[in-house]
Amino acid sequence: MSAEPDKKALLGQLRIERDAEPAGPAPGRRTRIIGGVVVLIVLLGGGAWLALSARGALPVHTALAQALGGGGAGASVLDATGYVTARREATVSAQMTGKVTEVLFDEGDRVKQGQVIARLDDTAQKAALAQAQAQLQSAQALLAQDAAQLAQSVRDVARDEDLVKRNLVSQQAVEQARTQVDTGKAQLEAQRKQIELAAANVRSAQVALDYCTVRAPFAGVVIAKAAQVGEIVSPLSAGGGFTRTGIGTLVDMDSLEIEVDVNEAYINRVEPGQPVESVLNAYPDWRIPSHVIAIIPTADRSKATVKVRIGFDVKDARIVPDMGVRVSFEEKAAAGASAQQRPRGVLVPAGALRKDGSEDVVYVLKDRRAQRRAVTVGAASGDSRVVLGGLSPGESVIIDAPAGIRDDAAVTEIKQ
Repeated sequence: MSAEPDKKALLGQLRIERDAEPAGPAPGRRTRIIGGVVVLIVLLGGGAWLALSARGALPVHTALAQALGGGGAGASVLDATGYVTARREATVSAQMTGKVTEVLFDEGDRVKQGQVIARLDDTAQKAALAQAQAQLQSAQALLAQDAAQLAQSVRDVARDEDLVKRNLVSQQAVEQARTQVDTGKAQLEAQRKQIELAAANVRSAQVALDYCTVRAPFAGVVIAKAAQVGEIVSPLSAGGGFTRTGIGTLVDMDSLEIEVDVNEAYINRVEPGQPVESVLNAYPDWRIPSHVIAIIPTADRSKATVKVRIGFDVKDARIVPDMGVRVSFEEKAAAGASAQQRPRGVLVPAGALRKDGSEDVVYVLKDRRAQRRAVTVGAASGDSRVVLGGLSPGESVIIDAPAGIRDDAAVTEIKQ
């Protein structure tokens, strides 16, 4: 009977008291929880504030205003783009139709004036020359024969005249001898003409033979090789695509210059001899001193432009035909003017400019605000415009500003 109370006592020790109070967190843990809640509230409040403040900001695209001018004799008054061209460029061809037997050049080779650059098959021309020379020699031999016969006829006349005085021959015999002399003189003159004709045939055959040798018409650099050994070349197109009309293209590198199209509204800013700064697209950091050679006295009606020729003041092997180039027409600095007094300008995209009444304005991005600026606009340069006043190099201008933009409006820059 004593074992039953012992079991009850053990079960009583294993019971869980539900009415007991749970133990609370430690004081340090409670502090950390409260701090985290406060930080979360602050972050949520800051994000909401930023969202509310950015709700009225206008999204905009921007571009940097680029410096213009700054070197040479003066500041830039006009910018334009064009290409490097060669005043002396020729596609060299044979002066007759023939098969190419030798090509003595490759692209990039520099040749001298008169240098042999190709040869054609000259078998027929050599044969024709030999025939013409033989005909000339034959005509010369006949001339000697006719000259000997004439000399004999002259002696016969003198003998007959002496005999007629002694009544040994009739007067008719003397007259026949004189006729023979006249005939001999005519034959001799005709033979001389035959010799001239034969000599002309020799020269013609020699010219045809020389046509088989193609020479450089001027000193320059070969930029294209159009024919190979075994191909047929001709000065005229034979059709069908099987006959070449040229052997190679030669360029006189000393004749390189720039051709640009200037809007006719700004051609009054350009004059012959004006200093120009040229920058090749291939070498944007290389500024080449140049000058205006001439203004072509005609306008392109469809583009409303006038062509201007610009010459390089320095020659360099890096300059090659058909390179893109950007030029800045400069004005000469006034006498005694310092470099700081020279006008400067910046280049901005055309979409940054707006009309506000009679004023040209741009909006500059500054501290997330659109700042209105009245500017002085210069010439166009492709898709850009020159701003002569009101902007500084390096400032961010707003492109294609929204219609509702105003001075000091809140804006958000869209990264491109």
